[in-house]
Amino acid sequence: MILENYICSFLLIVLGIYTVVTKKNLIKTVIGLSLIDYGVNLLIVSVGFNAGGSAPIFTFNEIKPDTFFVDPVPQALTLTSIVIGACVTAMTLSLVIKIKDKYGTIDADKVRRLNG
Repeated sequence: MILENYICSFLLIVLGIYTVVTKKNLIKTVIGLSLIDYGVNLLIVSVGFNAGGSAPIFTFNEIKPDTFFVDPVPQALTLTSIVIGACVTAMTLSLVIKIKDKYGTIDADKVRRLNG
């Protein structure tokens, strides 16, 4: 199961990089950046996964010496990354709207030619 997560995260990152590098449409570039973000989030969560691990919640009645927990740090980092990724996506889409208003296009090559 873990190997599939690593493969899927690698494919998401590669697909996102391909989209950012090859596509000229600014909306598609923003989608590519989001794909990279999703791939990295999946990779971070997969690194912290332990098969058979339980949630790291300690109670005095249920402490067993053979119990091991899932690492909560990657989950917390991923949650933070999701929030930051949503904010970055909203900001980049607002910049694309402003570029469309100013230049009348969202094609990156045409915007570069207009800018000189």
